[in-house]
Amino acid sequence: MHSVAILVLDDVVPFDMAAPMQAFDWARLPDGRAPYRVRKCAESPEVRTQGLTLRVEHGLEALETADTIIVPGRSEESGPPSGRVLAALREAAGAGTRIASVCVGAFVLAEAGLLDGLRATTHWIAADELARRHPEVEVAPDVLYVDNGQILTSAGAAAGLDMCLHMIRRDLGSAVAAHTARMCVVPLEREGGQAQFIVHRQPPVPRGSDLEPLLEWLEDNLAGEVTLGAMAARSGMSERTLSRRFREQTGTTPLQWLLRARVRRAQYLLENGDHSIERIARQAGFGSPTAFRERFRRVVGTTPHAYRAAFLGRSATTAPHA
Repeated sequence: MHSVAILVLDDVVPFDMAAPMQAFDWARLPDGRAPYRVRKCAESPEVRTQGLTLRVEHGLEALETADTIIVPGRSEESGPPSGRVLAALREAAGAGTRIASVCVGAFVLAEAGLLDGLRATTHWIAADELARRHPEVEVAPDVLYVDNGQILTSAGAAAGLDMCLHMIRRDLGSAVAAHTARMCVVPLEREGGQAQFIVHRQPPVPRGSDLEPLLEWLEDNLAGEVTLGAMAARSGMSERTLSRRFREQTGTTPLQWLLRARVRRAQYLLENGDHSIERIARQAGFGSPTAFRERFRRVVGTTPHAYRAAFLGRSATTAPHA
């Protein structure tokens, strides 16, 4: 099982702690098995927070064997993390452990030096303060979360849930993540301006699902004209059945999945070449440059030109840390 350690520090925000606990606890493989083991750990057996005292069974040694560490936010009155906590996080990062923060938990990662030279986010109300205290961190106040590979940060507590669903999808595919999202009663992926510059790989194919051959075919044919009828014929289902299966296994509709896959393809092309916007629109399967620009702005939150310029600027900054 994948071990998730939630680091509970004094003055922890209860929702920031509970959201990842529930998300990873609710994840289930197709055969019903739980893929994650979630443990709370702390520097001492008792942790105080907002009128509560929490009993925590595991100490900082749990970080040594964790595959993923989640650092929830803390209240404004919190002092700096102890040297022991910061050293434990640095050691875990050095060992390759995935580490993610929820909300103002980003301050803890920054204190440990884990965000140096990286792009990161936190709650919008604390973004200026994070940038002031840690000028070596590129703070992005208008995104839901930032995935740097090993290190992730999220905005407010709800965005922490978005980030956890993203990690589950990255680990286990869309089918497991979509089920988890339904259990959490939230969408698997939210649209909106705050999604700008959040870069994902192509939408993962649900592993072992009956949609897998169709989704693989779609990824190979994004540049062509693809209709719902063509998808249904390819899958051997009626359009109604296909739409229902898509919703169950990916959390979205067939056409929305296709549009997002095309946007991801366009992001890749913008990041890795200098082709014109018109050519990228064709390669990604959009009918016209105008349709491409409109859809890209709706999903990513900015224009293709601005995305390319911003990405190239970030690449120059973060390349040594990749």
